[in-house]
Amino acid sequence: MEKEAKIFVYGSSNICASCVGSPSSKETEEWLRAAIGRKFPEQPFQVEYVDIFAPQEEAEMKRIATMIVEEDYMYPVIVIDGDVIAEGNPRLKDIYAMMTDRGYQPA
Repeated sequence: MEKEAKIFVYGSSNICASCVGSPSSKETEEWLRAAIGRKFPEQPFQVEYVDIFAPQEEAEMKRIATMIVEEDYMYPVIVIDGDVIAEGNPRLKDIYAMMTDRGYQPA
């Protein structure tokens, strides 16, 4: 494994207009944490929720949150190591591929 993956789930407590019926951003964060933990057991990773409308202290988080709002991304937006991996309802297949690309071994 190259380094511990840091996965950020950017979103809002309000579901975006085009995502009605989908899980909330916070629910997506919890779902991802559980799914990744099952797929890659006993391998360190982090999943963190970031509210795009809350003030951000870290410059990179602020930049991504601003980009999501200004460019009308569908949220949640999944970001790994600064790369946008998914927006809207994410596909586990894409996230798992990014994990294996970083050296994680699936169970």
